[in-house]
Amino acid sequence: MDELLKNNVLAAHAIVGAGSVTLASLLTYPLDTLKTLVQVGSGSGKQLGTAQILDRVRILSGTSGLYNGFGWSTLMRISGLGARFGVYEILTAFHKDGREDNYVSVPEAFTSGMVAGAMESLISSPFEIIKVRKQVTSASLIPSSRSVAEKSAVVPSIARLLHGYTPDQKALNHSVGLLSTLTSKHPNMIGALQEYPWMMTGSGRPPPVFHVRRPLDVISLEGWGALWRGLRSGVVRDTIFGGVFFSLWQFLHRAMLDWKAAGMDPSPRSDDEIGPLSPLAVSLAAGFSGSVAAAASHSFDTAKSRSQCIVLPKYISTERRLLKWKQPGRWYERYTGIHPSDRSLLHRGIWLRMGRSGFASFLVVGSYFLAVDQLAR
Repeated sequence: MDELLKNNVLAAHAIVGAGSVTLASLLTYPLDTLKTLVQVGSGSGKQLGTAQILDRVRILSGTSGLYNGFGWSTLMRISGLGARFGVYEILTAFHKDGREDNYVSVPEAFTSGMVAGAMESLISSPFEIIKVRKQVTSASLIPSSRSVAEKSAVVPSIARLLHGYTPDQKALNHSVGLLSTLTSKHPNMIGALQEYPWMMTGSGRPPPVFHVRRPLDVISLEGWGALWRGLRSGVVRDTIFGGVFFSLWQFLHRAMLDWKAAGMDPSPRSDDEIGPLSPLAVSLAAGFSGSVAAAASHSFDTAKSRSQCIVLPKYISTERRLLKWKQPGRWYERYTGIHPSDRSLLHRGIWLRMGRSGFASFLVVGSYFLAVDQLAR
């Protein structure tokens, strides 16, 4: 096995990278679960504390509930980080081409990181929505199968077509009475219907998240496009994160090289003469960069997490498309995927995400360098 890894450098680095990401995800995943629950569980009139959420998860799901969706998160991290670092290395290779020291400037690292972050968002989004919904399930009080069956018996045809969908008969009756007042000669039929986007469903409310948490459930009820729900806020989030992370990491790396060169006599003429930095210093720089990048992009992370917890059946999406429904909010909120009702909630859970991102970045880089050093011996 060792001989095979030495002969195939690419395979060795891929295995080491996947192992580093898995280790970091294993140790930091509870923080990610608490962060998500703070983001989606808080409202404008209430703010859930970490202790409250931790107690609720322990009561409803046990301590293991903090690891709900861990497998999907690991797949997301491996594919996402692989795309982020892979695209970054490819782009920076063009900048370093022909330079003696393989030097990359901070602006070059920033732009390359932004493109790498956008690619990461496109690849990891389908895994993330399942991960988020499983995390929410760990803090949700799921009704017994008997009560669900009794409610589903009210309208069996809807229950057969839409798995986990429990219609509200009272809302259905109200909807029929409301829509019956709209005659065919109504002066503004489309405008009147747009005021009641959920009334045409016959339910009055969307199904709960814990009923639509598996990939097949999401696809059958909401369509394939739901796997990329919140893509706008996700792309903005990962673009900012990638740009800030790589540019700050490059800045700190350059500063540490200059600091090391300042004590050398004679002065080195190139970075090769300075020598490599210690793995601990590089790991600490990566951890700090990850925390700062998480803080800079957290608002869009909250927007995406909250949008992924909204169950939107595909016939509602079709209805909105036919009625040319426009998302509310200011122009920049519409373009970045932020709902106006979430304006006061965008910074919820920021410290949890900063701690999780910083510690995970430190672990990924540190364990990667340690494993590569062992393989090189």
